[in-house]
Amino acid sequence: MHGSCLCGLVAFEAVPDRHVIACHCSQCRKQSGHFWAATFAWHKDFRLIRAEGLRWYDASDKARRGFCGGCGAFLFWQPVGEDRISIAGGAFDGETGLHVGESWHNEDAGDYYSPAGSALPNAGPLVPLLQGSCLCRANRFTMPGPMGAVTACHCHACRKTSGHYAASFPVTPEAITWHARQVDGYKDSMGNRRGFCPTCGSKLYVQDAAGGFQLAAAAVDNPTGGHLARHVYVAEKGDYHDLTDGLPQYPAGAGG
Repeated sequence: MHGSCLCGLVAFEAVPDRHVIACHCSQCRKQSGHFWAATFAWHKDFRLIRAEGLRWYDASDKARRGFCGGCGAFLFWQPVGEDRISIAGGAFDGETGLHVGESWHNEDAGDYYSPAGSALPNAGPLVPLLQGSCLCRANRFTMPGPMGAVTACHCHACRKTSGHYAASFPVTPEAITWHARQVDGYKDSMGNRRGFCPTCGSKLYVQDAAGGFQLAAAAVDNPTGGHLARHVYVAEKGDYHDLTDGLPQYPAGAGG
């Protein structure tokens, strides 16, 4: 099976040896912008074809996290001292034939979605101030809350960069107060600029060509007052997972 980041500066071949695991731990949520989903391959069954963009972030003494410095795609999780590597389900090109078989660290899931895949009530708590950051905290911000309605996007670009699928909510850039900011960006083929941390690879925002601004839901640290409301671009969804929350699904953009 072949896979790559969004910009093509990282490409690989792998023979997966396990089903996909959805991980809701705080680190995977931060780096992906929602939550991550990955299979794994033994090193003997994994080969980097192109690695010009590959960067590693040592998130703990147990593992390092691989992402592309060109487009910010969250690709790999490498446990220290082990001859296997976890690979994002969204990084694979074409159909995988895999399926999500487990869900880990459900207790760390964001309050705006259910890790069990069920729908949440539309009304979240009143949260007057949202506080957010990237995984390494080189980016920190505050903004008025609550988060409100969150959109899940399954388009090719969001799948590649998040490693699974994206979740974000609309804000005005002027509403965000940055207390520390270190952001790189990548303009995708649709003209969207995707902001991410160049140190840890955390997804931060997407700004479209018309000026619309969407902040990654998992960038928020405190209770959000948000709720997942819809799925868009489901025609491009990964084949390894199902959508079971009963929320509206749109083959392209909302209403498209």
